[in-house]
Amino acid sequence: MDLVQLNPNPPGLPVDEPNRARTQLPVLDDRRPRVLPPLPASRAEMEERGWDEVDVVFVTGDAYVDHPSFANGILCRVLEAAGYRVGVLAQPDWKSAEPWRTFGRPRLFFAVSAGNMDSMINHYTANKKVRNDDAYSPGGRIGLRPDRPTLPYCQRAREAFPGVPVIAGGVEASLRRLAHYDYWSDTVKRSILLDSKADLVVFGMGEQPILEVARRLDAGEAIKDLRDMRGVAYTLGAREEPPDDALVIPSFEEVKADKASFARATRLIHHETNPLNARRLLQYHDRQAVVCNPPALPVTQADMDRIYGLPYTRMPHPMYGDEPIPAFEAVKDSVTIMRGCFGGCTFCSITAHQGRIIQSRSKESVLQELKEIGRDPSFKGTVSDIGGPTANMYRMTCTRPEVEAVCKRQSCVHPKVCKLLGTDHGPLIELMKESREVPGIRKVLVASGVRMDLAQKSPEYLKELAAHHVGGHLKVAPEHTDPGVLRRMKKPEINDYQSFDAAFRVASRNAGKTQYTVPYFIASHPGSDLNAMIDLALFLKRNGYKPDQVQDFIPAPFDVATCMYYTGLDPFTGEEVHIARHLRDRKLQRALLQFFKPENYFEVREALLKAGRSDLIGPGCDCLIPSQPPKAAQRARMARANRAVTEGRFVHQVDAAPADQASRSGETRCPPSPSGYRPGRPGARRRSR
Repeated sequence: MDLVQLNPNPPGLPVDEPNRARTQLPVLDDRRPRVLPPLPASRAEMEERGWDEVDVVFVTGDAYVDHPSFANGILCRVLEAAGYRVGVLAQPDWKSAEPWRTFGRPRLFFAVSAGNMDSMINHYTANKKVRNDDAYSPGGRIGLRPDRPTLPYCQRAREAFPGVPVIAGGVEASLRRLAHYDYWSDTVKRSILLDSKADLVVFGMGEQPILEVARRLDAGEAIKDLRDMRGVAYTLGAREEPPDDALVIPSFEEVKADKASFARATRLIHHETNPLNARRLLQYHDRQAVVCNPPALPVTQADMDRIYGLPYTRMPHPMYGDEPIPAFEAVKDSVTIMRGCFGGCTFCSITAHQGRIIQSRSKESVLQELKEIGRDPSFKGTVSDIGGPTANMYRMTCTRPEVEAVCKRQSCVHPKVCKLLGTDHGPLIELMKESREVPGIRKVLVASGVRMDLAQKSPEYLKELAAHHVGGHLKVAPEHTDPGVLRRMKKPEINDYQSFDAAFRVASRNAGKTQYTVPYFIASHPGSDLNAMIDLALFLKRNGYKPDQVQDFIPAPFDVATCMYYTGLDPFTGEEVHIARHLRDRKLQRALLQFFKPENYFEVREALLKAGRSDLIGPGCDCLIPSQPPKAAQRARMARANRAVTEGRFVHQVDAAPADQASRSGETRCPPSPSGYRPGRPGARRRSR
C-alpha cells in the first residue's frame, strides 16, 4: 500500500526519518468501496473472514458504532486501512477473563478504552447519584460497564493472555495519566498507569499513536522501545534511570499531602500542553516514576481527510438489532468538520484531550461526506450538525507560526482575543453555502456551540447562520454573569452574550425569521457563591429566560477548575477561590438557576435568606419568589417526603449503595442495619431512656 509522509516534528526542528514513517496514514484508493462491513465483534465473524487470529483486540466500554463520531469506529478503521486485523470487544463482561479470549491471543496488543466519555461522569450526576441511563449503551441500559473500566479491562487482558502488551487510551486514561483528584471518592489518586498495569497510556487523539504502536510492534520492537513516542505516558521501574530532559513535577505523595503542591503541579502540567514546545514530565509515586512525553502533533488537513474518508457504515454493529443507542441517534446525521479548541475553558476537558490547535478537514472532504449522506435512502434530508467542539473555529490558526511554536498561553481568546489569531470566517461561510447545495440535503443545521466573541467579528457569518442554519433556537454558552466567576472559567463577560443575542435577533429578523438564543449556565463553579448565583437569577428574570436544562459543575480529572475545587486555589494566580463544596450548597445554587419552578421554592427561599437577600422575596418586580409558597411547591415537598418513606429512607437510616453500583465496582455490600426507633416495624420496641 502506498503511504504518505507525516512530519511528527515541530517546525524548525530536524526531521526524524524513522519516526516519520511510523506515523504515516494510508493513502486511500479511490477505487475502494465507499462502505465496508464493520469489523468482527465475535469469533464467528472473525472466522467468516477466514482469519485464524487478529493483530489487535480493541476493548471498548461503549457499544461498537462504526461512525466517525465514535472513537472505536475511527481507530479500528484506521488500523484496518493500514492492513491490520482488528477484533472489537465491545462492553465485555468484566467479571471474568473469558470474553478477552474471544478472538484468541492477539498477535500485537490489546487496545483498551473506557469509551467516548469519562465513565464516572457517565455513571453519576453532579450529586453523585447513579444515572438512570447510559447514552453509549444499547437501549440506554446501565450496568454494561464498571466504574473506571480502564482498570478491570487492562487487568483482564493481562489475565487472559500474559505477555501481550496492553495499551490504554481514551478520555478516561488521558485525564488520569498523572496523579489527579477524584471527585467521586474525594481523594487524590495515583496515575492510572500504576493501578491498571497498562504498558503505555496513549493520551489525546489516538489515530497516529495507535498506528505507530502497531507498526513498531509489528516490526519486532519491544514495548519498552516505544517510550520515545509522542503522546504516551509510561512507568519506570524502581531501578530505571529517569530521562535527563524531564521536568520533575511535585510527586504523588506531595500533591496528596499538600494542596499548594497540587496547584503547582497543575500549573506545570498545563504549561506543557502545547505540542510545539512541551517538555517531557516526570512525577514520582514513591520509588516509581511516571513519565509523560510531549503530546502528539496535530493531525494535518490531508490526514483529517483520510481519517474521515474511511469506509464507515455510519451505523451501530448489526448485533444490536433494532435496539437504539441514544448517543448514536443524536449524531448519526452530523458531520465533524474540525477538532480541537483554543478557548481553554477551565472546566472543559476538550482542550486537554483534543488540543488547542485547530485541525480542520478540507471543504472537499466535508462535501463528499455530505453527498454520501444524501445518497442514503434512509436519510430524512436534515443534517443535524456541521461542527465540532465549537461551531465556528473552522480553519482558524495562529497567523505567526514562529510565535505559536513558543507560546504557552492557555487560551487564545481570554482575557481578549489574541491579535495574532486568524479569525476569518470566510472558509466556514463558503462551506456552509455549498453544503446547502448538496443533492439529497434539504437543511443543514449548526448544533455545536457558537463561540460568540468570534462570531461577532463576522456579520456575514451571523447572517448566514441566522438565515439558513438555525432551527428556531441557537445554543450558546455564556455560563455565568459574575465577572469573577467568568474570569475563573476563562469566559468573556456577560455583555458579550447580550451584544451577540441582539445581533442574532436582528439577523434573524432580516431573514424573516423569529429565532432566539438558548443560553447555558453552570451552577457551583469554583468562585461562584450564593450572591453570584442570585445575580445570575436576577439576570435571567429581567431578560425573561427560563432555562429548562442547567448544568452542575462536575470536577473532571485534569481540569484546571477541578484543581480550584479541590485546593481552593487558582493554580495560575495563587488566589483563594470560593468553593461550593457541600451537596446542600450545590443544591441551593442549582435551585437559583431555576427559581421559577415551584418545586424549587423552599431551596430558593433558603438561599435568599442565607445570603441576606430577603428583599427578593415578595411581590416586587425583581423578586424571585412570592412571600407565600405556592400550592405546587407544597405538593412537591410532600411528594419528596413520601418517596423517602416509600424507599425506606428514614432520618436515622444510612443509605446503602445501589445494588448495580456495588456490582459494577466489584464489591460485596450488605445493606446497613436500620438504626433508631421506627413505629410500625414488626417487633419494634421503644428503648428505655
